[in-house]
Amino acid sequence: MINKPDRNKTRQRRHARVRNKISGTAECPRLNVFRSNTNTYAQVIDDVAGVTLVSASSLDSEVSGNSKTEKAASVGALVAKRAAEKNITNVVFDRGGYLYHGRVQALADAARENGLQF
Repeated sequence: MINKPDRNKTRQRRHARVRNKISGTAECPRLNVFRSNTNTYAQVIDDVAGVTLVSASSLDSEVSGNSKTEKAASVGALVAKRAAEKNITNVVFDRGGYLYHGRVQALADAARENGLQF
C-alpha cells in the first residue's frame, strides 16, 4: 500500500511558507481565509498587535446562498462591509495555503467588489 500525503498537512506546510513572507500591520492588515468541509471563515488580522480586527463566517445569520461557493462570496462581501465600518480598506490577502480557486476566489472577488483593496 502506498502512503498518500495528508492534504491538510501539505496545506499547513504551504501556509507556513506563505506566512513567512506576509504579515498584517495596523495600516495594512492580513485577510485570512479558512475553509472547512462545510463552512468558510474570513478574518482581518493585525499580526503586530496579535488582534483580530474583523471576522465573518458562513455561520453568520447575514450570510445567504445555496452552494458553498455562493456562501463564500457572501462571507467576502460581509467581511468587506465590516472592515469598511472600521475604516479598513487595504489588506494583504492570505489564502491559507489553499489554491486560489473556487470558494477562496469567490470570497476574494466579493471582498474586492465591496471595497477591500489587495
